[in-house]
Amino acid sequence: MANITVDFSRALGPVKQMHAVGQPPFTGGFGVLDFSPMKYLQDAGITYSRLHDVGGAFGGNRYVDIPNIFRDFDADETDPANYDFAFTDALLAGMAEHDVKPIFRLGVTIENQFHIKAYRIHPPKDYAKWARICEYIIRHYNEGWADGFHYGIEYWEIWNEPDNGLPGNNQMWTGTKEQYYELYHVAATHLKACFGDSIKVGGYAATTLLFLYFEPEKYGVNLKKKTPHEKGLYRKEFLYGFFDYIKAHSSPIDFFSWHFYGDVKDATEFAKFIDRFLQEQGFAGLETHLNEWNGHHNVDDRCTSHASAHAAGMMLAMQNTSTDMLCYYDASYRPGRYAGFFHPLTHKPCCTYYSFVAFGKLYALGTQVACACDTDGIYSVAAKGETGRALMVVNLSGQDQDITVNAEGGKVYLIDEDHFLSLTDWDSNSFTLKENETVYIEY
Repeated sequence: MANITVDFSRALGPVKQMHAVGQPPFTGGFGVLDFSPMKYLQDAGITYSRLHDVGGAFGGNRYVDIPNIFRDFDADETDPANYDFAFTDALLAGMAEHDVKPIFRLGVTIENQFHIKAYRIHPPKDYAKWARICEYIIRHYNEGWADGFHYGIEYWEIWNEPDNGLPGNNQMWTGTKEQYYELYHVAATHLKACFGDSIKVGGYAATTLLFLYFEPEKYGVNLKKKTPHEKGLYRKEFLYGFFDYIKAHSSPIDFFSWHFYGDVKDATEFAKFIDRFLQEQGFAGLETHLNEWNGHHNVDDRCTSHASAHAAGMMLAMQNTSTDMLCYYDASYRPGRYAGFFHPLTHKPCCTYYSFVAFGKLYALGTQVACACDTDGIYSVAAKGETGRALMVVNLSGQDQDITVNAEGGKVYLIDEDHFLSLTDWDSNSFTLKENETVYIEY
């Protein structure tokens, strides 16, 4: 028996952006780009989408990436004629039409998966010029430069996963860690000097910090110990070196971003470590984003209860950490093991999407309230607002659970691979929740 106690009179703070995504859905055919699938994000109350790998995981030469927008690095960066905004303009217009704000990654798409040849992931040959190119991109989208826009884009992330692999075997950055530190410093310093607090600059989209598994006791995390390896130790060096560098150089940072592809319990332990680490480094309270995550990124799990429940559990569990935002990787239409929102053939949303719809309802209510469960593996968050009160619960305990809830008079909606936030006739005070089932209870 799992007992959930809710106190709607005890406010805890805001429901956070745990349901943001990466790669917004859009498609094209018969000569027309179609951004209408972004309505699914709008309907779910998803207000942010990170723009990394938008051109596809194997590259792309149209969207967002610096070499796509500024194609000849030797050209004059002050001349609007040297910028190719066409496809990125179309993408951001589609997002704006559906009230989805971009988290704009300044850098390049992952490449060199096959370790044959790297094309775009080298350190820029002139860091100051690269920073100025970023400046004009921001001016285009926020200040109207070069027949641009006034979107007021807030988040600008400098590169992605420069610690992805060892030097010489890295899918995101062929340079040294010290070269990335310098690029970050030059770009962040320049952009904050240009735009001040009207934008937030951060990074570095740290790849999963595998070293925490090597000595969990040392880092104060409850993780199953794993054998150390060189890649994980390199990521440790990269993390500590980055913060040493930005402290020594007074580099501005408004948010720290990191990635994790694992289970819910481990993610919360990583979040606790990052919180303690930032405090120790003198960055207590720094905004943190887990802006790539997906615990069931395989083809067999796509559109299953297992995947939807894990997604629900991640959002609910991370709401109760210091993490400020999550971005699920990803919400695209493309076929593949990471794209978990839509059926790969029909493009219809599947159960994982409805976990985000449910959390979006909590987010719309606005205020998280006290909620506790006495059973491990049952995750729950309750919220209230002007339009009502609600509770979301998921069972990741590994077995069916009889649930009791102290709140009265709720309507119970079920999410699994056969139920897409479907109204049930369950008693909201007492019901059985099968393994990998999620419910949203509306009061």
